[in-house]
Amino acid sequence: MHICFISSEYPIWKSGGVGSFMQTFSRAMVKRGHTISIVGIGETHEEIQLDDKGVNIYRLPVSKLPAGKFISNTRNINAKIKKLNKAQSINIVESAEMGLVFKNKISSIKYCIRLHGGHHFFSESENRKVHWWQGFKEKLSFKKADGFIAVSEYVKSHTAKYLSYHNKPLEIINYPINTDMFSPDASINVNANNITFAGTICEKKGIRQLIEAMPLLRAKNPYLHLHVYGREWFYKDGSSYTEMLKTKYKSIIEACVTFHGVIPFNDLPKKYAEAMVCVFPSHMETQGLVAPEAMAMKKPVVFSELGPGPETIENYKTGLLCNPHNVDDIVEKVAWFLNNKDKIESIGDNARAFVLHKFNLQAILDKNISFYNRIIKD
Repeated sequence: MHICFISSEYPIWKSGGVGSFMQTFSRAMVKRGHTISIVGIGETHEEIQLDDKGVNIYRLPVSKLPAGKFISNTRNINAKIKKLNKAQSINIVESAEMGLVFKNKISSIKYCIRLHGGHHFFSESENRKVHWWQGFKEKLSFKKADGFIAVSEYVKSHTAKYLSYHNKPLEIINYPINTDMFSPDASINVNANNITFAGTICEKKGIRQLIEAMPLLRAKNPYLHLHVYGREWFYKDGSSYTEMLKTKYKSIIEACVTFHGVIPFNDLPKKYAEAMVCVFPSHMETQGLVAPEAMAMKKPVVFSELGPGPETIENYKTGLLCNPHNVDDIVEKVAWFLNNKDKIESIGDNARAFVLHKFNLQAILDKNISFYNRIIKD
């Protein structure tokens, strides 16, 4: 089977949940004998071809036009898919929610949308209106899909409030977790004062509330330090969200917060292993990878009670859920782990067992292949 992903978020380009999923999934599919192509827009005006353990990556030239770049980039992606299909027939083209808009469908190929969280999905949690143009493009993209994969029950049901699946095949298939890579590492010493956050540094990830929680946590644990790993996010005017935090919370950050920036994906398990508690108070996720990754390492995890949180963690059994908008609740849940260290081992054992069952890489590959074959035959 030849699967072509339309995406510019592969880890060679950027770090992040969607890219991490794509790399884990694609490498594993290649090991099973399938062909994977990743087509996306690069950052230069030349095409670059890369190989990642058998995964074929094509970075297309970014448009030189001062306006209308979206149309120009789309035209380049269409041309590349057509060329790849001639060289080796493509069975499936997969994209995120808006990825099929203005794409020219080839009759021999089936088109799939994986729900990573689109414009409509996040509009409610971000307390904003649906932009008419973005909304139009997402609706048009959905009309072109031959099938849909939802990464959680929540993203399936929540997206359905805004968009139609047009009676096309739809299945819930979780993100896979590489539980060999994310596994307990007894050789790494845990720092009892280390609180770790991983994710994009933006409002919807809850990092602001976590920073506000630090002085309250340090009232009883004065040496606690928050370590933040992830890429920056920028406002429309180009200003940095991280710099806003550093200005607004200058005294807190100077005392007990370190922004480490983006680190290689392969280094992330070590950072989880060093942590006393991993905290991910997202305002909304489609599923999120960081929580189950840390759970697979038997780490104490505080995750959001919103969205798919209850699908990911059973409170006080596999981790803790918090209200990400309530600083006091974040403090309470982190402090619970700090004050109940005798419970951490059993919660960690439960957490890894849960991840091995729910996010098992090979089982999820089987589900994806079965679904692809289903829409190919339709």
